[in-house]
Amino acid sequence: MRTPASIAGHPFHPMLIVFPLGLLTFSLVCQVINLASPAQQWTTAAIYTMGGGIIGGLLAAMPGFIDLISIPPSKARKKGIWHMTLNLTVVLLFIIAFYIAVRDDQISRPVFALSLTAVILAIISGWLGGDLVYIHGIAVKDNARP
Repeated sequence: MRTPASIAGHPFHPMLIVFPLGLLTFSLVCQVINLASPAQQWTTAAIYTMGGGIIGGLLAAMPGFIDLISIPPSKARKKGIWHMTLNLTVVLLFIIAFYIAVRDDQISRPVFALSLTAVILAIISGWLGGDLVYIHGIAVKDNARP
């Protein structure tokens, strides 16, 4: 099923998700390093990558939502709703973590716990997204061949 959120047959959503996933995961890595060896540069890196990942996640959500509403009522659409719900939860958890980190100007255990939970949820959501593409053929050209 092709997606209306595409250009020249290439869907936007999969192109955009790599940035927030990379930034948010790297933010978690920076937080681990910061908690093990507190240094302001790791706090700064964690906060900036978290902020960029939040913005990127919200941008990636727009074409993802267009993809979702183009799916007819089906098992795939239900999985798409779970995928969207998990991703919005990930962004919300990172927004809370970002707020706390900026307010306190440090990476605390609650910030780390929120970020770790969010990354775990993002992995689960990624599995669902892969299922939508590889099992249900969402955003795949109708006449696609190997």
